[in-house]
Amino acid sequence: MKLNVGLLGGGSWGTTVASITSKNSHTTIWARNEETVREINEQHTNSKYLPGALLHRDLKATSSIEEAVSDADVLVMGIPSQHFRSVLREAKPFIRPWIPIVSLAKGIELSTKKRMTEIIAEELPGHPAGVLTGPNLAKEIHNGQAAAAVIAMVDHTIAKKLQPVFSTGLFRVYTNNDVIGCELGGALKNIMAIATGMGDGANAGDNTRAALITRGLSELTRLGTAMGGKRRTFAGLAGMGDLVATCSSSKSRNHHVGFEIGRGKSLTQIIEEMNEVAEGVKTAKVVMELAEDYKVDMPISREVYKVLYEGNTVIDAFKGLVKLESGSEQEPG
Repeated sequence: MKLNVGLLGGGSWGTTVASITSKNSHTTIWARNEETVREINEQHTNSKYLPGALLHRDLKATSSIEEAVSDADVLVMGIPSQHFRSVLREAKPFIRPWIPIVSLAKGIELSTKKRMTEIIAEELPGHPAGVLTGPNLAKEIHNGQAAAAVIAMVDHTIAKKLQPVFSTGLFRVYTNNDVIGCELGGALKNIMAIATGMGDGANAGDNTRAALITRGLSELTRLGTAMGGKRRTFAGLAGMGDLVATCSSSKSRNHHVGFEIGRGKSLTQIIEEMNEVAEGVKTAKVVMELAEDYKVDMPISREVYKVLYEGNTVIDAFKGLVKLESGSEQEPG
């Protein structure tokens, strides 16, 4: 029997996932914009966020949260992290008891420093909470290019049940029970993508990018394991895989932000010109607080924060990293 999937959020990744699940399950996507809803229903496209992409013909869209979630057997949250809680509260009266809730967001709530599954546990206790994450650039998946992701749930049985909901021939979904590690990998790599973007925008070169990616992996693994994630998770799709894709691709929003900063644009101008959220911009703030809370040194994240919020230049950031004393690669740091 096909499950009913309710998906909240009509951005590029939310729409992509909804189109994927429509192949396997009855899927209804919610978007606030009436024009987006009408376009999905009538033309099977979402030209604002996925220009040129044809969505699955069975995908249904609505501007009513109640319609999207009231019959859902699984709820998917394609909402940016800073609006995640408010939209979940809006949906709460219509959500059936005990259904799984899966987050697509790759960020951390600024005001509470909480992950999205922690927000789900607070707002809807008793609902199994998980995350779908990995190296997933929406436009490539819509172009029919192969990709892989991870569905992370504490309960392996539920993860196995949800695996076929999100899987297609060219989109392979693996399971993982390390929800903390998978969520943190997705959130923290965005800061590293801004760093590599800055380097690319300033023509720092391929060697610099490679160094930032590998030292960035070490950095996010240190904080991720201190917060309860498993080390091996950060070597997998949710860690290294997502990090490489986001740090190397011009399709990445966070890399784009860094790239434009590297070319000399202001953060304000860059954000104004974008029609989607680059999660790493906000995550850079909260990660500095988490690094202090857990007493973890995060030099790359610190330099990115200084560029974003303290007026430092990209040159200042690279000077700051070069001045650091080099330790052993086998030791933390």
